[in-house]
Amino acid sequence: MYMMQDLSGFQRDMLYVISGLENPKGLAVKRELQKHYSDEINHGRLYPNLDDLVEKGLLVKGTKDRRTNEYRLSERGMREIKSRREWEDGMLDGKETAVAKP
Repeated sequence: MYMMQDLSGFQRDMLYVISGLENPKGLAVKRELQKHYSDEINHGRLYPNLDDLVEKGLLVKGTKDRRTNEYRLSERGMREIKSRREWEDGMLDGKETAVAKP
């Protein structure tokens, strides 16, 4: 089972972006990420990482139309984000806590 600490920073950022958008397509995810990354995010980086998150059970991939996919967090993906945020908040508050397991 994969947890947030097993993901790359880019993949974690993708989950956060998708959580803040309503069933975005890949290009919407790319546009939002590009606001915070200095390097160009190309399709060869974006889509394999989206597929990897789907395979890990953190995202659900749906079909918007014949050519366009949309993404949303799975229940497990949402639990992982919440668990990660609790850990981050604890670290920022100076309280060392373990990452909760789903």
